[in-house]
Amino acid sequence: MKILVVGAAGRIGRAVAWDLARDAAVTQLGLLGRATDPLERTRAWLGGGPRLRIHALDVEDPGLIPVLQQYQAAVLTLPDRRSSYRCVEAAIAAGTHAVDVLEEFHRTPDLCEREGLRIPEGLSLREYGEALHQRAEQRGVTVLSGLGFAPGLSNILLGHALRALDEPQSAVARVGGIPTKQSAARHPLRYMVTWSFEHVLREYSVQVAIKKDGHLVEVEAGSERETFTFDRFGQRETLECAITPGMPSFLHTRPTLAHFAEKTIRWPGHWQAIQTLKDCGLLSLSPVPFLDRAIVPRAFLSALLSPALVPQPADRDVCVLFNTTRGWSQGRMLRIEHHLWHESRAESALSAMMQVTGFPAALGARLLCQGSIAQRGIVAPEDGIRDERVPWFLQELAARRIFVEESRRMESNQAD
Repeated sequence: MKILVVGAAGRIGRAVAWDLARDAAVTQLGLLGRATDPLERTRAWLGGGPRLRIHALDVEDPGLIPVLQQYQAAVLTLPDRRSSYRCVEAAIAAGTHAVDVLEEFHRTPDLCEREGLRIPEGLSLREYGEALHQRAEQRGVTVLSGLGFAPGLSNILLGHALRALDEPQSAVARVGGIPTKQSAARHPLRYMVTWSFEHVLREYSVQVAIKKDGHLVEVEAGSERETFTFDRFGQRETLECAITPGMPSFLHTRPTLAHFAEKTIRWPGHWQAIQTLKDCGLLSLSPVPFLDRAIVPRAFLSALLSPALVPQPADRDVCVLFNTTRGWSQGRMLRIEHHLWHESRAESALSAMMQVTGFPAALGARLLCQGSIAQRGIVAPEDGIRDERVPWFLQELAARRIFVEESRRMESNQAD
């Protein structure tokens, strides 16, 4: 297998490369990023060797396509929509399969806040996404779109649960990366940066499409807050979650669901603090005058908060998942739940978020190289990784000490 990691010097890219570098079946592992020095440090961290090849270039460079053509699959771990779509376009042109971890379903691009995303003249965003899908089909390319933690693992689990039901009714994904309770006490917002904070703030600011009572509706990110108790894996913690745009493919791939929403998990108090910042206009992108210049409130907030949210040496993080799927099975209402609590270990150089995002992406790249996914075009995780591939996927995660627990129970009625 020959696999290229794009963004290999970043947190998630390093986790993907770490996993692939330990697989003898990966005969060539490419590390691509803008600058040579960070890539060299990543190669040294991985142990070096002739299998590891460095490609220092920007994703806007025309040389990206020839580099991609040297590999069977690429894993894209980029922080914004502009660079992500640029790499998807290049992978399709190169005839190289791809896994993208961004919170996006590239076939139906999000209409909010483009982050510099450029589309061909004369096309709407949705027309552009469909054109990408058709181009990938014609080139015989599979793009696994949104395969990390959420979207990604959460999609796979919900899709697997829905296929177990005769008449699926509702699916709610609750997922999030949080500091441990001890680490949370040391940071503002009880939060810690585990990936692009600018993109996190975008997710807190946009309008989000969900399914409610069979209708597609838009709600504000951070709305419909819910408090729950997580009581699996020896944990018993009170947590909160709220609507975010983390799994957009489900609105396209499972249109008959009466209810669907994705909610991001945080420690209690976080969502109220975010709402206060929003109410004060600090998540706005509209410039405001300040002294002798204009500043963008959200950019200022990110610059102000980011240093205080960076993990310190003693800090650790946790990835939490609590999915609920409901529907009719043999004439009765069946509730299927999935739980995950994955905490980073002091001896590991990889955070929990790096592992739970990077390892699924690396597994997806393996499946593409092995020819295990027959669909072509832009494919959602819940469709690309299904049937016999789901137990294989979960076994591989368990071998990496990432465990998912499933429970099922019949309910007496249909009410939520």
